Amino acid sequence: MSHTAGDAPHKLPDDTHMGAVYLRVAELEPAACFYEEVLGLERLRNQDDAVLLGAGGRKIVGLLAAPDVPSAGRSPGLFHLAILLPDRAQLGAFLQHSANVRARLQGASDHGVSEAIYMADPEGNGIEVYRDRPRAEWPLSESGVEMVTAPMDARGVLDAGAGLTGPFRAPAGTRMGHVHLRVSDLQRSRERYVEVVGLDVTQASYPGALFTSAGGYHHHLGMNTWGAAGRPAPAPGSLGLAWFELVVPGDAARQALAQRLEASSEVREAESSAFPERVYYDADGIGLALASE
Repeated sequence: MSHTAGDAPHKLPDDTHMGAVYLRVAELEPAACFYEEVLGLERLRNQDDAVLLGAGGRKIVGLLAAPDVPSAGRSPGLFHLAILLPDRAQLGAFLQHSANVRARLQGASDHGVSEAIYMADPEGNGIEVYRDRPRAEWPLSESGVEMVTAPMDARGVLDAGAGLTGPFRAPAGTRMGHVHLRVSDLQRSRERYVEVVGLDVTQASYPGALFTSAGGYHHHLGMNTWGAAGRPAPAPGSLGLAWFELVVPGDAARQALAQRLEASSEVREAESSAFPERVYYDADGIGLALASE
């Protein structure tokens, strides 16, 4: 069942979802070790200038060595990437592991649709690790999903994972659940990701924010202007978000989207030969690549 606040004119397949997120980092090996040791991902590909990490063979995060490029600062880019665990027990195991390795957490929230833990990687890229509640439990209104921000029941989450012992390893089924962007103009981003890309609006009631998805999911792509309204795009090649993948099943739907993006984007080949993708950049310098998985 789909509950949306605004259907896009170009409908994406319901099973469209997020693929991997690619980050430029100044220090490749420390960043890769963080994603292994703290987030429990495994190295799927390891090169001198790039590392691909994932779980159960599914790619989740790609890191590109960029030792001599500027920081993006508060320019538009990544607000956070969000890694989705299969269930509450795994989130509990991750929370316990975070304490064991003394990870610096930035918060933990109950969003009604999900329970989420927040942190940043060594280079300041925002990270959410979360689990979804069953769709039947999601809070809804006439306009769509009604996500909230309330304190997470940390004790309940820890108790759910108490039976899982040993070092945390992201299990098979872990995936990139959603990506949240920092943008300079919310209306312009809405026109791109809803009107052009084809995501549906699921929640528009947060001040300065917009949440969109395919197939009635609470959100695959979030956007906000918190601290970035009116700011220029970062210099090309800056540290932080390089691009993210949208997995669009079906050749016809994917090719139709590619044609729409070709007509409305700056198009470049990915800068690393380790990840040969065609990337479509928006006015904020945020890159999107299409994948079939």
